[in-house]
Amino acid sequence: MANSNVQIPHGEEIIHVEMTIKEALALTGAKFNANHKLETDAIKKLKQSIADRLIAPNH
Repeated sequence: MANSNVQIPHGEEIIHVEMTIKEALALTGAKFNANHKLETDAIKKLKQSIADRLIAPNH
């Protein structure tokens, strides 16, 4: 059930996140048995990019 009352500042703005193809695939659920850290690294990059955008001055 979605909450249509949630307001996200700058929620429609576009962010750019630089990651490897493997990291992007890991976010889609692909499993890399030799490197379990791919997904967590990709999530960290996404979170950091969002945080940078939300706290960046003059946006």
